[in-house]
Amino acid sequence: MYETELYGPVKAFLEAQGYEVKAEVNGCDVVAIRGGEAPLIVELKTNFSLPLVLQGIDRQRLTDNVYLAVPPFPGRSLRRKEALFLCRRLGLGLLTVRPAPACFVEALLDPAEYKPRKRKPALGRLLREFQQRVGDPNTGGSTRRKIMTAYRQDALRCAGYLNENGPTRAARVAKATGVAKAGQIFLKDYYGWFERVADTQRGIYHLTPKGKKEVMEHIDSIPISTQ
Repeated sequence: MYETELYGPVKAFLEAQGYEVKAEVNGCDVVAIRGGEAPLIVELKTNFSLPLVLQGIDRQRLTDNVYLAVPPFPGRSLRRKEALFLCRRLGLGLLTVRPAPACFVEALLDPAEYKPRKRKPALGRLLREFQQRVGDPNTGGSTRRKIMTAYRQDALRCAGYLNENGPTRAARVAKATGVAKAGQIFLKDYYGWFERVADTQRGIYHLTPKGKKEVMEHIDSIPISTQ
């Protein structure tokens, strides 16, 4: 496909809305004028790309009414979702154009000023994780290594205590380590490190072989008690 194949459908789409349309005006792929309104500019590309986005941003120096036009995204792909998110943040419109066999133009997004809604629950989780994490155990940019979260640090603190003291009641571990949710960590056993001791009083746990291995791997970096 060539960019020129997108022009005809876009021109017809805009003319149907009362615009006068001309191509290649001062470097702009498509310029449309309707009455006394601000001009509308469309940049054409055969795929959604960073150069297209930068081109659209440059055209915003001329008018707020800037659209990017590309062939349809396959289904409701992640790429389509990401393109919409990016265009919405930048105030760009987005058109998809199918030139054949039947010409069809769909306006996925119109240009508009972006007004982000703050995600307070997500912000709260971010701040809690930051405040509860001990030190800075990770390296920024890591993708193939396990992230040391505050929860994992708490689990390691509990595991380290059990490794040193043997089977212990959850309440005792919580008091000794400062991990108030030790009982929940044992009960959920998200990592497979803990096991309740059979035939004993309820609430006493010990380490599984997997838990002992994890402790030995992190023996020098287990967070100290916050108490």
